Amino acid sequence: MTIRSLRTLQAIARHGSFASAGAAVGLTQSAVSLQVKALEQEFGATLFDRSRRLPVLTEAGKTLVEKSADVLAMYDQLASSLGEEGALAGRVKLGVIQTALARYLPDALVGLRQDHPQARFQVVAGMSAELAALVASHDLDAAITTELVRPHPEGLISTTLYHDRFWVVAPAGMADQTAEGLLKTQPFIRFDRASWAGRMIDKALRQMNIHPQEEMVLDNQRVILTMVEKGLGVAIVPMSLEDREGLGLTALPFGAPQMTRNIVLLERRGHSGGQLATAMGRVLQDLAGETET
Repeated sequence: MTIRSLRTLQAIARHGSFASAGAAVGLTQSAVSLQVKALEQEFGATLFDRSRRLPVLTEAGKTLVEKSADVLAMYDQLASSLGEEGALAGRVKLGVIQTALARYLPDALVGLRQDHPQARFQVVAGMSAELAALVASHDLDAAITTELVRPHPEGLISTTLYHDRFWVVAPAGMADQTAEGLLKTQPFIRFDRASWAGRMIDKALRQMNIHPQEEMVLDNQRVILTMVEKGLGVAIVPMSLEDREGLGLTALPFGAPQMTRNIVLLERRGHSGGQLATAMGRVLQDLAGETET
């Protein structure tokens, strides 16, 4: 039995087929089959019912998947316990939303690399909803996302890192208008509802009985701001006060009181991202504390 074969077993359980599991762990389908056969020979039990089109876990297979998850979690924590003089070591696969990726994460990674030279972070960008699903499926150790918005995967816990405020952004020179007036009279560039921020914005607009003239639907905040800068419409985006002050566009508070969202460190209940993920969270909290008011 090897750690890699246990990871392969977990991938099959998550993805539902040998081929998909192989793609997830970087193996061919035949290599996955060989690892499964080796596990079956070692434990003297059939792990999958192969009589169906897709392999189905037997009771023995389900037991091994459950128990091996604990083994892998303990193994992944070993490196962080071996660092010298308080330094952490190991690897964390971390998902990050675009706004956090562009704001605090680069400085956080630099600081962690200096304090913990043996630590490694593999960063994956995405939207909150998809990152939450990847944490729940064990494809990510942790993620920096918007606070949980329903529907969301079960079994996740979150730790608040900092918060953003929502702003109605418009081309420069339109600050003499109200936020509501801009939304009712200007073409609207909508944050994609597939994102948690987009869902929050959509819900708030409906509650305020505002029905803007939708011009575009986009999922990238930088692209949205570029469209606004070019005079193609107005938008609602989450930003820190620091980002808003350096924007160069009209930015008016959205909502009364102004709507906010929490940015959180998202982990699995009972199987957190470990000491390295916790250290990342603390660094981000410190960085945000220097600029948020």
